[in-house]
Amino acid sequence: MGIQIDVVAGYPINDEMERVLGLAEAVGEPVSVTFMWEGGEESERAVLVPAATLALWEHWAPTDYPASGAGDENQAVAAEPELAHPKEFGAFTLFRRRVGGRTAVARKGVVVAELLNPDEAHYLQEKARNVRQGFMDPKQRAAFEEFRARQASPDEQ
Repeated sequence: MGIQIDVVAGYPINDEMERVLGLAEAVGEPVSVTFMWEGGEESERAVLVPAATLALWEHWAPTDYPASGAGDENQAVAAEPELAHPKEFGAFTLFRRRVGGRTAVARKGVVVAELLNPDEAHYLQEKARNVRQGFMDPKQRAAFEEFRARQASPDEQ
């Protein structure tokens, strides 16, 4: 991932969350975050991905993250997904999705980032990079074919 930041947060309302959101928006890169909730023993890891970066990843990697049981051993299995009511925290609102576990982060009614599972963020980033690197637009492909046609064959060298 792009940047590694650990945030100690009792509630997402504090200034550190606002700074992390600002950093993610400013650099346009995913920010790894560890939430160590006050009074809780377990920490929660997530990746805060700016909305534009996530849109780009999902453009190049249109397939969904596989919903396998990998990494879900310590999560409670619920019969039905929990209700996903928006929660307001200071300047931003969190919209937790009922399916998939993502949380959209909105400021003034605009989604500015999403909190993703680190495995899903890594999967999307890698898949998008691999697809994008294998893509050539038609003009680039024609120029490359022309270049290859002008090269001597390995037998002639």
